[in-house]
Amino acid sequence: MHYRPNSWLTQRIARGLVIAWMVVLGSTRTWVPAVDIKLNDDPQLFDVSGNSGRVVVEPVNGGLRFLEDDQEILTYNRDPISQPDGRYKRGHYVHPLYDLDGVRMTDDMPKDHRHQRGVFWAWTQLWIGNKRIGNPWEQKEMAWDVTAMKIVSEPESATLYTTALWKSPLWLNDKGHEKAIVKESTTIRVHASAADAREIDFEISLLALASEVRLGGSMNTKGYGGFSVRIPLPNDLKIVGPTGTVEQDGKRPSPPQPWVDYSAVFGKDGKTSGLTILCHPGNPGFPHGWTIRRSASCQNPVYPGQKPVALSTEKPLVLRYRIVLHRDGYDAVRMKKFFEGYKGEVK
Repeated sequence: MHYRPNSWLTQRIARGLVIAWMVVLGSTRTWVPAVDIKLNDDPQLFDVSGNSGRVVVEPVNGGLRFLEDDQEILTYNRDPISQPDGRYKRGHYVHPLYDLDGVRMTDDMPKDHRHQRGVFWAWTQLWIGNKRIGNPWEQKEMAWDVTAMKIVSEPESATLYTTALWKSPLWLNDKGHEKAIVKESTTIRVHASAADAREIDFEISLLALASEVRLGGSMNTKGYGGFSVRIPLPNDLKIVGPTGTVEQDGKRPSPPQPWVDYSAVFGKDGKTSGLTILCHPGNPGFPHGWTIRRSASCQNPVYPGQKPVALSTEKPLVLRYRIVLHRDGYDAVRMKKFFEGYKGEVK
């Protein structure tokens, strides 16, 4: 089946058509208009499997939007976005992300760090042998070519599977074309809300496509890099781990934690809500040290840190994280339950 956009179609009508195809056809391939999803500048097919459940996915310009009961949960931005002058070009990340009451929980391209963006995963060091390849953290001489997407819908969740090739003008083939350095396979599973909370799972799999590829955090002692979330930072923000308040360390990562919770009044309604970042125990280096900031930066469970690690051409490096969006503030019993549930669910 083919769908071509008409000027008189509202976004809601277009969304209804896409959802209807998912429901009627079950497991099929759905045509998405060029104005919505572009792969290599042409309209492409992406897989849709399963009937729509509580979490619905709709195409938007350059990406996909996840909703529950017509309320936006998050948007995955596939296509690159940049400043008007073309700087800080970045795609393949999540923004905006909302709490259960529709309050935005991420910032994108803030003035203090233009390269930071919603929920993202990036590193400052990328090496092939002794040659440094750009700076993926700051989007310098690096791009993510998303070559495939698949959506799987279930009654209580919707999952996006993506394949992205890391490319750089500093790594070319004999014809002067950019060669892929890393094949990244990422899964984003958005769960329906339950018990005043919503869980969102991220699994990032990295396979080297060249020999002697290494990946690392910042080259200074801070070591920042990896899975990161740029959240708003209100004055009443409480940052808490399993053993209590987690303090910022401006020179090195804060002590290792399996999870960290950020709770505050983020919106204008005066209600306290929170965002918890959980690291899966199966991650290499678990538990991770953390980049913790109370102003002008992002939050980041640090991996691998200052010293780069090698990426295999045969067995991918797999990193797993969960974000929990919850109503009300920090509660030690609930946070422990969140982590124990995650540890048991995702092997």
